[in-house]
Amino acid sequence: MTKSGFFLFFLILALGKSVQGQNKAPNIILILADDLGYADLSIHGSNQIKTPHIDAIAKEGVQFTQAYVSAPVCSPSRAGLLTGKNQVSFGYDNNLAENQPGFDPSFAGLPVDQKTMADWLKEAGYVTGLIGKWHLGSQDQFHPIKRGFDEFWGYLGGGHDYFNSKTDGKGYMGPLESNYKEPQKISYLTDDKGDECIDFIKRHKDQPFFLYASFNAPHAPMQALEEDLSLFSHIADSNRRTYLAMVHRLDQNVGRILSTLKEEGLEQNTLVVFLSDNGGPVDQNASINAPLNGQKGILYEGGLRVPFLMKWPARIPASSKFDFAISSLDLLPTFLGISGIQVTDRDELIGKNLIPYILGNDNTIPHPSLKWRFTISAGILEDQFKLIRLPDRLPMLFDLSKDISEQIDISLHYPEITKRLLRNLGDWDLALPHPVFLEGAEWKVRQRDLYDKIYQVNQPNN
Repeated sequence: MTKSGFFLFFLILALGKSVQGQNKAPNIILILADDLGYADLSIHGSNQIKTPHIDAIAKEGVQFTQAYVSAPVCSPSRAGLLTGKNQVSFGYDNNLAENQPGFDPSFAGLPVDQKTMADWLKEAGYVTGLIGKWHLGSQDQFHPIKRGFDEFWGYLGGGHDYFNSKTDGKGYMGPLESNYKEPQKISYLTDDKGDECIDFIKRHKDQPFFLYASFNAPHAPMQALEEDLSLFSHIADSNRRTYLAMVHRLDQNVGRILSTLKEEGLEQNTLVVFLSDNGGPVDQNASINAPLNGQKGILYEGGLRVPFLMKWPARIPASSKFDFAISSLDLLPTFLGISGIQVTDRDELIGKNLIPYILGNDNTIPHPSLKWRFTISAGILEDQFKLIRLPDRLPMLFDLSKDISEQIDISLHYPEITKRLLRNLGDWDLALPHPVFLEGAEWKVRQRDLYDKIYQVNQPNN
């Protein structure tokens, strides 16, 4: 073969590999923080912590400025996230807790007739992995490996100690489990999760993968590394100091995941999403949700509106912003859309594929209305008006375009809007099924009382 022939051969081979790489379905990484305060990222204006790696997702992609989860607490929020449906539509109204009298414990988890994000993507040829927290049922029928995940490394409950576990432990001291290796002894759990995420990426870099990186930071227990605590020695409040150190370590491990994508040549064709499962529980972990009112457990913005960042260098322009209301329920339709997976009306997904909106190919409003129900409370957002309904008072109405901190109840000033939203919310509420499990009745009063607290709606200066 002549020199020109060799050149042409290798040129064709290289072009073939290039086209093959472009046609490969995009990898998907979903990074979920746990109980992260809205104010506690530098991209959201924090003066107390820098989160350059989390911020980089927005700087290299898009920041959603009005993004909501479907519930203000961990378990129902995750049930909605993984199914693409408002979880109350299949009876997931409460947080998982001890089984209550009169309920069948075999229903205490994500209903087995609900198809998960992992189920969808596995059917489409993705290798699927969950690293970290599950919190969607501990009985065998709810196990992640039976819900579409090829690989699982983590724990089934709602939280875990960051330094220790016991083979016969319960709750936060329960053992880690994995179906592909013997879990290593915990060093610091956030770092260990980062290690497993990196290992998953490297092992599956040659095939499309879906990685659900389910961190528990900065959820309780409040435990941090000494080297991270020293970075915040100027913070007087010890709980706040520990919280910031935990968020710092989370940011470091997000950075490690992003660096691995670059090192493995996967960055361009990987969609990365970062969000929190709900707002910060300011009364528990010293988080701050400013300028949002409220916290985890209630339907004020501080319980529902979360940091929500996305990047996909091959498609999404850097430093983009999207200012219309979107939902965590949009993620499944987005993932299916970019993967070429067909969805029909029978699948009953209520979210939207966000990519056409981000790229400006669809100029409509994704969600003219969003609705929530959580135990004693329900809420509805239409246009800029948000109504919250509680059992012991008149409904509250806020104009978020003028009052993002929900300080001024305008329900009596706009009675027609209040009546319309209350009717729309009630019609939806009455069409929902009964809950398939409940948490303890004592939580009802606790949640009600959270609406009467005063919340910090300004960022601290230092």
